Amino acid sequence: MAKLLSLKNTPNTAREYETIYILRPNTPNESVAEVNNRIKAIIETMGGKVIKVDNWGKRRLAYEVAKERKGIYLYWLYLALPGIVEEAERNLRMLDSVIRYLTVKVDENIDLGARPTELDEGAYEKAAQTAADEEDLFLSRGGDDLSSSDDDDGDVYSDDYPAEDFGGKPKPKAEAATVEPEAPADEPKEKE
Repeated sequence: MAKLLSLKNTPNTAREYETIYILRPNTPNESVAEVNNRIKAIIETMGGKVIKVDNWGKRRLAYEVAKERKGIYLYWLYLALPGIVEEAERNLRMLDSVIRYLTVKVDENIDLGARPTELDEGAYEKAAQTAADEEDLFLSRGGDDLSSSDDDDGDVYSDDYPAEDFGGKPKPKAEAATVEPEAPADEPKEKE
């Protein structure tokens, strides 16, 4: 059965879409590659064209999603005919490793042949590799650099910011150990 096209669609053109999906942070690179291959197959078999694929790496989420605080972000830019986005999102919904996805229409009436692709030979392999984030690198080092401050005197008060500026108690003044002697009484004082 042929898919009904809307009258808004110009013949021999496609729409440009961006899809960003977030995978669970513990997803191995092989599973990332499987998800990427699945989305690539859907787009290409249904007549679309992949323009760009990018792995943004593991990032902290703004809020907890599916009991996860971090996620692996993947970005796709592609040209699609009607029905491709719905099929891609249906497949993303079925995968357990995908915790969130979003597709946005960027442009309409793009000629499939005129739009160059930004993919090179290793783009899909590169997109399947997820680098460790800063926290994972820090934990793997064993937490060598716990403090970046240069004063190790253990003073709870810091001279960097006065406590009065932040509603705190002022720093206690140290007692003066030496008292300056007063001028002797027999010397005359100078007049100004």
